[in-house]
Amino acid sequence: MQLCRFNDDRLGLIRGDEVIDVTAALKVLPPCSYPLPKHDLLIAHLDTVRAEIEQLIQGAPLRHALTDVLLLSPVANPGKVVAAPVNYAKHLAEARDDQAIHHQNQIGEIQRVGLFLKASSSVVGASEGLRIARPDRRNDHEIELVAVIGKAGRNIPAAQALEHVAGYCVGLDMTVRGPEERSMRKSPDGYTVLGPWLTTADEVADVGTLDLLIEVNGEVRQRANTRDLIIGVAGLIEFASSFYTLQPGDILMTGTPEGVSQVFPGDRMVAQISGLGRMTVDIDD
Repeated sequence: MQLCRFNDDRLGLIRGDEVIDVTAALKVLPPCSYPLPKHDLLIAHLDTVRAEIEQLIQGAPLRHALTDVLLLSPVANPGKVVAAPVNYAKHLAEARDDQAIHHQNQIGEIQRVGLFLKASSSVVGASEGLRIARPDRRNDHEIELVAVIGKAGRNIPAAQALEHVAGYCVGLDMTVRGPEERSMRKSPDGYTVLGPWLTTADEVADVGTLDLLIEVNGEVRQRANTRDLIIGVAGLIEFASSFYTLQPGDILMTGTPEGVSQVFPGDRMVAQISGLGRMTVDIDD
């Protein structure tokens, strides 16, 4: 299934160029009260919701043209956003070679420097647009494959890691260049763009062979394939879960390939990953 959040937190099923409103399926979610759970409720009960959706679509639910809806982040309440730095060899080389990227920071291999966290408040959907947080700095696009954790776990072995994935989506890890730590420069509001929807894991035959592409104002800036990841999705889950428990709805950004470049107010970014959809993100003037 391909599921989206749209408009005023409606739940949608993607079918071709239409969105089928299946918000009624959310009635199967368990009620909760303070203290609220530390995970995303929908992702934690995704199988139950999917079964309810199958029942709903036997009727005649409301349909919308995809072009008429506002696409929000497919995950409403991620507990944490885990991100992989320099996880493509060619991006590691460009980051080391370009002073405007590294700002005299040491750029180490991912196996040595590890992962980092982004603020969950930085998460937005494709239709929400983006405002440059620091116009006095260089601000770059970074397209990434995103895995959404579906089952909690700690110290998850790589051989079992993909069993913990609910689904995948396209991600933009927007970045302010400068001397500060990555987690600060990548966490302004809106600097984690997820979308256009969640493609459930059972629909992705091989997460290690997906094509990534981003265009800015019609110009191709980044083009790669997930086969070039230094540490693949399963290895990243093993790595991350060796430090902290992963919860349903946690976001895993797997790293960006070479070709990162500056964007400006008024630019339009179009990012796509094979099988996961295509999202358009406008940068506010």
